[in-house]
Amino acid sequence: MTTILTKAKVLEPMEPNRATKLFGGEASGILNWNDIKYPHFYEIREEIRAQFWIAAEVDMTPDVKQFATLTAAEQDAYLKIIGLLATLDAPQTDLAAKLADFTTDPSVKSIMATVADQESEHNHSYAYVLSSVTDLNGQIEAFEMGRRDPVLLKRNERIVEIYNEFAETPTIETALKAMVYTSLLEGMYFYSAFAYFYNLARHNKMVATSTMISFINRDELQHARFISELFRATLAENPEYNNEQFIEWVYEQYRHNVEMEKEWATYVLSDVEGIEMDDMIGYIKYRANKMLRMMGLSEIYEDYYDNPMKWIRAYVDNFDGVKTDFFEQKSRQYTKTSDLNGFDDL
Repeated sequence: MTTILTKAKVLEPMEPNRATKLFGGEASGILNWNDIKYPHFYEIREEIRAQFWIAAEVDMTPDVKQFATLTAAEQDAYLKIIGLLATLDAPQTDLAAKLADFTTDPSVKSIMATVADQESEHNHSYAYVLSSVTDLNGQIEAFEMGRRDPVLLKRNERIVEIYNEFAETPTIETALKAMVYTSLLEGMYFYSAFAYFYNLARHNKMVATSTMISFINRDELQHARFISELFRATLAENPEYNNEQFIEWVYEQYRHNVEMEKEWATYVLSDVEGIEMDDMIGYIKYRANKMLRMMGLSEIYEDYYDNPMKWIRAYVDNFDGVKTDFFEQKSRQYTKTSDLNGFDDL
């Protein structure tokens, strides 16, 4: 029988400070960063915290003037993609809070608090960007896309289902599934959108927007790293889910969502100059392989092990990846593949 998780109590002084499990364990609620079950979570916490920024730091003045000079196709893609990002980033704040509610590890609660705050700022940044380039009606229309655009609604069907399932029936299984979809969001869903703005920037268009996107992208890389580590650790603690049926479910979600991402990218980017759709589709498959690898699983797309859109590396710095052994949970460093410190050098 599946056990429903209960919200962790705020304080349980008779229980140990170091959590016994990530979910369904015992912990006092007192956080000592020098005595946590997964010490490398502290490194991730510090890297996430080091990236503090706010939307108002980006001067949007140049883009205010330049937006009117974009082609109709570029303007349409710009507004649709901001609408997409707002649709997907908004629930990330709530999901991080919900995961924090049910984890019994106070270090995870702390990291999720920072992630939730950053996701909130991402959502604010989309409103900030839109207010710079369009009137209030245009802003409202962009934010309505997630509820009205049929392609976007189709694309987001499963994430709505999985996130709401965890909210309504919190179990180890639904938490793991929510983490899988968070990895899809943070590590793959956003990337055709990011590529669009970086493509504009490399043609000296809307550079301020690209700067904002690079800040968001940098955060998402770290969030994707943490959620993959949390997934691996949770699966290792609950080996009954480390079985062929569940892992095949994960692969099927990735296959399905790659197809959804391809459909979305074709819908929104096919008329945009400078992005070859074959490269974009290859990039989506490359990102899927990369996220699966981070989660301790095997790649599913042969011949998509390298980034086919290497020019993107100029727009966002990479982070130092830490790989955790899937079963023993021992931390070890990835070997960097080059000295570029580029976007795809994990």
